[in-house]
Amino acid sequence: MFAAERRQLILEMVRANGAVSLRELARVVQTSEVTVRRDVRALEAEGLLDRRHGGAVLPGGFTRESGFPQKSHLATAEKTAIADLAAGLVEEGEAIVVGAGTTTQELARRLARVPGLTVVTNSLLVAQALAHANRVEVVMTGGTLRGSNYALVGSGAEQSLQGLRVSKAFLSGSGLTAERGLSTSNMLSASVDRALVQAAAEVVVLADHTKLGTDTMFQTVPTDVITRLVTDEPPPHDDRAGTELQALADQGVQIAVAGASGAPPGGEPAPARRASLPGPRRGAPGGGLRGVLGDQPTGAERGRVADLRRR
Repeated sequence: MFAAERRQLILEMVRANGAVSLRELARVVQTSEVTVRRDVRALEAEGLLDRRHGGAVLPGGFTRESGFPQKSHLATAEKTAIADLAAGLVEEGEAIVVGAGTTTQELARRLARVPGLTVVTNSLLVAQALAHANRVEVVMTGGTLRGSNYALVGSGAEQSLQGLRVSKAFLSGSGLTAERGLSTSNMLSASVDRALVQAAAEVVVLADHTKLGTDTMFQTVPTDVITRLVTDEPPPHDDRAGTELQALADQGVQIAVAGASGAPPGGEPAPARRASLPGPRRGAPGGGLRGVLGDQPTGAERGRVADLRRR
């Protein structure tokens, strides 16, 4: 394929999806990420798209939000690996909240196997994934349906979360930076995500490497509120994503990295591994960063938050 044909195809993919990872672009145009990176730089120089860490977006992508059909086809192997790792954080009998998103939908599919679980969600897709799960109770918020991501938003959703207390909140978003934390492009979604966070003792963010270093309009979870980040391993050349991970670790966020980078597109993800980034961890002496799976709550702690309680 000639360079002009590749670049036209890349541009069409970005226009259709709003944001596409370099890995996905390389798979579709059947070339290396190095070649795709050169093409993206050339298109950026012409003002046709903007580069982001590990991907490309439309110009002005700071405010753009892709719909569910587009997001569902992006970074699928990475999302699968992240969901596999995050599911290991959930214990039998827990009560949790799960926000809207394609990565959290993947997580929900795995949570269907956890007996005695109670899941509070504003996502129709999460609820659908758990609808036929044996011994899993699903509690839906109220609110107004937002069709682009099949989520319930607005004052009804926020009010239904008042007085809840659960052990963990699992959230995704449009971007994650050490400076501002998790953010999204929609004000209504951001407001509901903040309400979900207030109901939880711990906040777990699920974000693939293309979201690291990306900042969008509305902050949902400040960095100092994020307990854990579950992500995939950035490509070796993606220094900025690695730098962002280090900055998050330095601010006390516990990092777990799923090894999806070695998986072929559409194939089985590589085994997950724990992060080895140095850095302080909130509330722990010694300052060393432990992987997420090494820091489970005690049985007594789980018992205090195992049941939903309304004040």
